[in-house]
Amino acid sequence: MRMRHLLGRICGLGALLVVAGCDDALKTSLAPQARPEAAPSADVYVEPSAASRDLARYYERVERDLLTRGLLRTDGGGPDTPYDADDLARNFETIAFFNEYPGTTVSAGGRRVGGRLSRWANPVRVAVEFGPSVPPQRRAADSTQVQAFSARLADLTSHPVSSVSRNGNFFVFFAGQDDTEYVQARLRQLIPGITQEQLDLFADLPRSFYCFVFASATRGAPNTYTRAVALVRAEQPDLMRLSCIHEELAQGLGLPNDSPRARPSIFNDDDEFALLTSHDEKLLTMLYDPRLKPGMTALEAAPVVRIIARELMGQSL
Repeated sequence: MRMRHLLGRICGLGALLVVAGCDDALKTSLAPQARPEAAPSADVYVEPSAASRDLARYYERVERDLLTRGLLRTDGGGPDTPYDADDLARNFETIAFFNEYPGTTVSAGGRRVGGRLSRWANPVRVAVEFGPSVPPQRRAADSTQVQAFSARLADLTSHPVSSVSRNGNFFVFFAGQDDTEYVQARLRQLIPGITQEQLDLFADLPRSFYCFVFASATRGAPNTYTRAVALVRAEQPDLMRLSCIHEELAQGLGLPNDSPRARPSIFNDDDEFALLTSHDEKLLTMLYDPRLKPGMTALEAAPVVRIIARELMGQSL
């Protein structure tokens, strides 16, 4: 399902855009925010437009086609997808230490620091927001899935990750193409310094774009995330939608890249797996292992990464 990168990789499902040095601009997200007057209220359901319904039918065809071809697997990998400690260490280095879009920022003046380990230090509080075109029953299902996956991420990383109804620092938007005004208004609240050019990225999206996430850090600690925002297109059918939840939340914790050699993995452009795999679970466990520190280069971390990978695979050191 790799068709959702915002900037580049048209044949891809997810992107992590790193924002450095805009923590002060994002502090307003710590307190509950009033709905912007100029935007439609998300509290009242608005029937999707004909264009939005057409897009939903298109995504249904995409999902059926991928499933027919044996893609979007949900089994987490099996005997046909073997990997060892060396594979795990190599894939972790590629996926955790590098970003698909070097230099990409969402905040003016932000600077991406590449080739270094980045992750959260404080508890991650995942808050879900919905565009007005998302029906109530769909909102309930999405909220439940985000809550369950947040708990799973907490177990895998041994880092506090929870779903909250207020005071979030990792916002997950479910919004359709009719909800652009609402999303842009909320982003102005969450990122007061965001430019119109950056806001325009959320408007008139090509249908090949499914979802993405961007994370922010401070200038003083450019490899420690403090805020994140994910967007999931609401027109998608169930499995594609759930795939977005899995990849964007996982990427937003600090796994920004993809690798064609990673298998079984959602961090691969081949669409084979829709949901987090056993391989990906180990990547998340490695990412938050206390023996690794934010700011480490791949070279500095390599000896420790190899040790952790062998431990997780039950292989002798």
